Amino acid sequence: MATLTHGATGVGITDSSATAQNLATLIGRVLLAWLFVPAGFSKIVGFAGTVGYIAAKGVPMPEVCAAIAIAAELGLGLLLLVGWRARWAALGLAVFVAVITPLFHNFWAVPEAQRMMQQQAFWKNMGVLGGLLFVWAFGPGRWSLDGARR
Repeated sequence: MATLTHGATGVGITDSSATAQNLATLIGRVLLAWLFVPAGFSKIVGFAGTVGYIAAKGVPMPEVCAAIAIAAELGLGLLLLVGWRARWAALGLAVFVAVITPLFHNFWAVPEAQRMMQQQAFWKNMGVLGGLLFVWAFGPGRWSLDGARR
């Protein structure tokens, strides 16, 4: 049974609650990073294909955009994974997701046969955006490089 403790800053949580909370934030960060880090690696390996896909969507300067995508997904994804400067990494990824989602999952402008898949991808990305905003707002948890510095 969890008990509450009272300290100078108000009501606190017990050690078992703190452990559960730290574990949940660690798992959440790992799962969010898991979306981005492998995607960033695959864009490096398949750079030409990534550039072609971006160009096919009508995005200008597809090579530059592919490099930005790699930096965001791989660079910021790794920062999020280890929890170093995690709030800024999460905010950067949130901006990245907010920008690319309507460009690459514009379900309102695709043929009917593709609509459901693109709509699911769009709303999945909105859920990921929500998770990233949680990390930005509340931090990466104590089991992170940022948490260890405190």
